[in-house]
Amino acid sequence: MPEWLVEQGIGEDRAILVEHGEVLAARLQRPGKLAAGLIEDAQLIARAAGSRRGTALFASGEEALVDGIAKDAQEGALIRLQVTRAAMAEKGRYKRAQARPATATPRLAPSLSDKLRAGGNAVRVVRRFTADPWPEIIGEAADGLISFSGGSLTVSPTPAMTLIDVDGTLPPPQLAMAALPALAATIRRLDLAGSIGIDFPSLDSKDDRRRLDDALAAALAQWPHQRTAINGFGFVQLVARLERPSILATVQQDPVTAAALLLLRRVEDVSAPGSILAVANAPVIAAVTRSWREEAARRTGRAITWQAQPGLALLGGFAQAISS
Repeated sequence: MPEWLVEQGIGEDRAILVEHGEVLAARLQRPGKLAAGLIEDAQLIARAAGSRRGTALFASGEEALVDGIAKDAQEGALIRLQVTRAAMAEKGRYKRAQARPATATPRLAPSLSDKLRAGGNAVRVVRRFTADPWPEIIGEAADGLISFSGGSLTVSPTPAMTLIDVDGTLPPPQLAMAALPALAATIRRLDLAGSIGIDFPSLDSKDDRRRLDDALAAALAQWPHQRTAINGFGFVQLVARLERPSILATVQQDPVTAAALLLLRRVEDVSAPGSILAVANAPVIAAVTRSWREEAARRTGRAITWQAQPGLALLGGFAQAISS
């Protein structure tokens, strides 16, 4: 039976869905931002006359777009809202969180573990993932390139949709079919949702397109979505419910923070005795906040030296024990 494993890390919670040792899906949640499920009284700071849409300011200082505002709600008033979607940061565009009026008792947004359990999933909190796949997942999200036998996928977040380009040396019908396992795995490993465009190679034959349509439906059968038929140019659009930024968008929007959080994981993994030396390039070291450094010292119970080293790849930081 598939089981979600959850790491409660410094600066973020991470989850992977595992069955028979295979990672079927992944999730990422960082605290401090508006998240779906939060109910709070927020200040209505703007609305057009007669419009049921406006902007509200939450206690955290983050703004959200609000739909369904009561006609008599005035700017400056507090209104109870439920966040329905977190903010989305994409290349070239920032989309604020979304919210709607609510009457329920104020509550914090559910934790990542609680969200997964609410979906009827088996969930277990662990200190660290077995056969740790997380650095590979972050690496895939950072460069957006996933290889498979005979070709590769290039995954790019854009303001309109996430685009997945299928490329390779096989004949078009074979290349399209060969890409399907990697495509289905990538959508769930990088937690893609919303509007997703897939650019397969052009398929002139209607029979080839029908076979690919059927095979794509089978590959994505366990992932709730709607989709168009594949057109003669090989393009198909998928649409899935969007509540949070994907791992892909989160990492590509701020790769330095992603690298800093990966370095913190490596610090926690140091088992040899002695103090700890954490090494990364200068922007990554600068991104490790004071509160994160203090939490790392508390968790490890050791002194940690943070050292910038020129020439290291962004995700190439490391941590090691040093003699006291």
